[in-house]
Amino acid sequence: QVQLVESGGGLVQTGGSLTLSCAASGSNFRINVMGWFRQAPGKQRELVAIITSGGWTTIADSVKGRFTISGDNAKNTVYLQMNSLKPEDTAVYSCNAAGVILPGRTFGSWGQGTQVTVSS
Repeated sequence: QVQLVESGGGLVQTGGSLTLSCAASGSNFRINVMGWFRQAPGKQRELVAIITSGGWTTIADSVKGRFTISGDNAKNTVYLQMNSLKPEDTAVYSCNAAGVILPGRTFGSWGQGTQVTVSS
């Protein structure tokens, strides 16, 4: 099993910044891709950003130019830097990781989620 632990959520004013972190732990695993999703009340979960182990990233149009995803392969950790936050960014942000538990069993794991609230 691969466990994900998120941190960094909280309450911030419009225009503020937050950085989310997600660390993966377990034994004998390799992560291929990690990412952040969010779900606002009454809405479906949506992709925010993902990053592959090779550093390729994709960012949702709704946050492009404001959010940046980065990763530290050595630490199995992914970060989401969120700037210029808006009230519509308010949601539960969840980390996801997919990869392989050696020698060859694929896995997909979710973190517990962290609340981000942006006040107007």
